[in-house]
Amino acid sequence: MRSLVAAFRFLTRIPLPGPATQVEDIGRAVGWFPLVGAFVGLVTAGVFLGARQLWPASIAAVLAIGAGLLLTGGFHEDGATDATDGLGGGWTRQRVLEIMKDSRIGAYGAMALWCLLAFRWAALVTLEQRALVAFPFAMVLGRWSIAFVLSLLPPIGQGLAKEVHQGLGWRPYLHATALAALAAFLAWRLGETRVLGAVAATALAALLWCLYLRRRMGGHSGDLLGAGNQLAEAAALLVLTLS
Repeated sequence: MRSLVAAFRFLTRIPLPGPATQVEDIGRAVGWFPLVGAFVGLVTAGVFLGARQLWPASIAAVLAIGAGLLLTGGFHEDGATDATDGLGGGWTRQRVLEIMKDSRIGAYGAMALWCLLAFRWAALVTLEQRALVAFPFAMVLGRWSIAFVLSLLPPIGQGLAKEVHQGLGWRPYLHATALAALAAFLAWRLGETRVLGAVAATALAALLWCLYLRRRMGGHSGDLLGAGNQLAEAAALLVLTLS
């Protein structure tokens, strides 16, 4: 239970009671990341459908996205913004890492953040009632991609990602994959017809991200994991919103 609590504390702003979370708890919590994604996706879709009873889909989608960001503190979005600034503005690995540590947002990061949130808004408006299944499923796959990247790449630089990576066995990766498989089965049973396509798109996006990071950076960092999560989630939603 410590690892489950650690997963929710690490990826959301929910103030759960209990003993303080240690670094080793976060490493084990990787296996629960997809479950946190399902929860965030369910809240986001729930707020959207609830607000949809009072406002047009365009306004309801903004409210839902805002609720999701409040729930997570924009954790992965912040990582994606920093990673885009670093990869877009740095020519060497060291320079990329320096830029990612800068708390200020640059032009590359601002453009990437706008695209991410605009796409999420468009996905909610397009999915309508299907969002209640599709959004949690996409966010499960997005959080699963973190375990996937962690299993293939070593950490770079100094930071929490390196501490979390140390001592990790295969159990969290297998646990995360099992949860993602369960989510795929449930989504299919609930009527989602593009489950296999979403899984394939997510796996391909995560693999291509790994190959790019191996060539460009030689490994992963916290910001790069967050960016990969956002890419994988977007890949799943691209398939789920096909007409």
